[in-house]
Amino acid sequence: RMKTILDVCCGSRMFWFDKSNQNAVFCDKRKEHHDLIYPSGEFHIDVTPNVLSDFKALPFPSNHFRVVVFDPPHLKKVSVKSWTFKKYGSLGEEWVSLLRGGFSECFRVLAPAGTLIFKWSSIHIQISEVLKLTPVLPLFGHPSGKNGLTHWVTFMKP
Repeated sequence: RMKTILDVCCGSRMFWFDKSNQNAVFCDKRKEHHDLIYPSGEFHIDVTPNVLSDFKALPFPSNHFRVVVFDPPHLKKVSVKSWTFKKYGSLGEEWVSLLRGGFSECFRVLAPAGTLIFKWSSIHIQISEVLKLTPVLPLFGHPSGKNGLTHWVTFMKP
């Protein structure tokens, strides 16, 4: 069965309804498990990609996937010991080149007229700054979350 969906930064697949969707390839540069115990309860984080890869250098042919999901880390600076880092990772100060390279790779592996779903949380970096890092204009998007800081943006490859 040909896989038609690529999630390039799957993390723990938090927003997937079917975390083992047979049409999807799940990638991440991390493979790790964390058990976190807090007064409010226990949390378990499993980052178990099908393919270990960096989103700036995807090991797939060009023009291959119908749908690409790009949900990179959103934070520039966060303690590596924190729950937030273990759950989401961090971009660091190289965020411009990382995200520019990520967009470029996502569009490279995306089939012509394919759909890129991009998720971004404007906690440290505004969505307007991030969207400048790709020459492809988004079709539409929507802010969500308690404070409207999470943005879902849809692109179509020209």
